[in-house]
Amino acid sequence: MRLSRYFLPTLKEAPADAQIVSHQLMLRAGLIRQEAAGIYAWLPLGLRVLRRIEQIVREEQVRAGAVELLMPTLQLADLWRESGRYDAYGPEMLRIKDRHERELLYGPTNEEMITDIFRAYVKSYKSLPLNLFHIQWKFRDERRPRFGVMRGREFLMKDAYSFDLDEASARKAYNRMFVAYLNTFARMGLKAVPMRADTGPIGGDLSHEFIVLADTGESQVFCDRKLVEMPAPGGDVDWDDLQAIVDARTALYAATEEMHEADRFEAETAESDRLTARGIEVGHIFYFGTKYSTPMKARVQGPDGRDADVHMGSYGVGVSRLLGAIIEASHDSAGIIWPDAVAPFDVAVINLRANDEAVCTACEEAVSRLEALGKEVLYDDTDERPGGKFATADLIGIPWQLTIGPKGLADGVVELKRRATGEKLTLSLDDALTRLTA
Repeated sequence: MRLSRYFLPTLKEAPADAQIVSHQLMLRAGLIRQEAAGIYAWLPLGLRVLRRIEQIVREEQVRAGAVELLMPTLQLADLWRESGRYDAYGPEMLRIKDRHERELLYGPTNEEMITDIFRAYVKSYKSLPLNLFHIQWKFRDERRPRFGVMRGREFLMKDAYSFDLDEASARKAYNRMFVAYLNTFARMGLKAVPMRADTGPIGGDLSHEFIVLADTGESQVFCDRKLVEMPAPGGDVDWDDLQAIVDARTALYAATEEMHEADRFEAETAESDRLTARGIEVGHIFYFGTKYSTPMKARVQGPDGRDADVHMGSYGVGVSRLLGAIIEASHDSAGIIWPDAVAPFDVAVINLRANDEAVCTACEEAVSRLEALGKEVLYDDTDERPGGKFATADLIGIPWQLTIGPKGLADGVVELKRRATGEKLTLSLDDALTRLTA
């Protein structure tokens, strides 16, 4: 992709109302544009990151046995009346009427709709276990939307819903999502710690938030330091028996501020391992039994021939929120530092003399060879001054910068820079491409 033909409206300064680093950098790097309070347009660079995050989430859901579908953003109010949540949910719900005066709502979550879909088609325990997920836009009318995509009103979310015959089976489904979340966030370069959490308006008696530690996190968290050091389980696990993996993490103290018990923290955690930090919630999982299936009559015939209300859980990942969380955890004074797996491009090729035929030829050769090897390349072919090009490349955070200029070209070398470390290497073009594709 040639930068001269791309749409990348960067800013030298962030708007004054952007209070946290991720919001400032997303605006400055041309990832988003605010259209209304808490509502953003996703510009090309931001959309590329959003899609890469979405794909990682999708792959890990499928690996854990979930099946994808897509539900609409608008839902019938009558479904929520069946569950008893329509009046209880509060002013965060956007309630509307169509031209026929039918009451609708812009979905903040999908427990009712997925239960309605399930009860229409599944009648026997032989169809269980079942986990259905989608990645869809949600709307919650926050009183004070702030912090950019971290606390917006419209957001992209992955929500999954499990259906099982009994509590024991449902807890196995919960464990699959627990492990899938650990793997998901690790693939994005994040250390996410599962913490006991309040179930809130979703309901139920078992819930964990997945918290990314960041100095600018929205809330205080308390945990055993060993949790942060644990590696992700990985995909090569026995998905039918994950209890030991879950137990190893839940046996250590970890709680959000709302659930924190100071006495327990001190009693259960060695002083050297007590970690108090700021954190950002990026995922939340719930087991709530028959909270929705009972009032909505979502039942299956069990092996004994009797009908039973199914046991359910729900599992959310803030896909758009993750962009902000990643930036909060990975940036410096120059801009964003994207982990390789979610970066909008893999390599920025920087042409230091756009009117020099030899430099242009070398740059185009580099771009062509990189793309042939499957790399996503942003080619800065603009006539901007070198300092401006370097500043833009650092701001948007592409993992590698390959710089080609007339002086280096005369000596048969190019410069390769790793954004995360700042390390610069002077190499031949062949060696640089080998390094980039190793």
